[in-house]
Amino acid sequence: MYSSVRVIVGVSGSHRSPDVVRRAAAEARKRDALLVPVIAWTAAEGDPLRPLSELRHSARERLDTVLELAFGGIPEGIRIHPLVLRSEPGRALVTTADRPGDLLVVGSGRPGAAGHVVHGAVTRHCWTHAACEVLIVPRAEHPELAAWVGTPAHCHAGVGYEN
Repeated sequence: MYSSVRVIVGVSGSHRSPDVVRRAAAEARKRDALLVPVIAWTAAEGDPLRPLSELRHSARERLDTVLELAFGGIPEGIRIHPLVLRSEPGRALVTTADRPGDLLVVGSGRPGAAGHVVHGAVTRHCWTHAACEVLIVPRAEHPELAAWVGTPAHCHAGVGYEN
């Protein structure tokens, strides 16, 4: 019988996505959980004539590329269920990670001038609205951020930064 625990990970297609997905996969292995990489897409305001099927296909290609860069394809020894959703990224992740036992994994954003993390809009949205535990993965070049742990007021499970 498979565990119903899930690790949901946001995939943007950025150069950091493979690192975040690898960290989520490590958590999924540790928890014997289903890994759910999620990429969200919306119809671009500047490209209203592009067919929706083409936008969805492009998002799926970005997700496949990230999985290829992270693992050389679909990772072995782990259950995985990739999702391509038409939605704003933050909303897609929070809606998918809707169970108290879920873990939502997102990248941290970029470091600011004072050495603090400047969270991107998606990270802030997930931290503020998630009903489950949220793991924020820092940039590899800033491991000092791994020690910071905070808990959103509404979230009983907490938020943590880890490598």
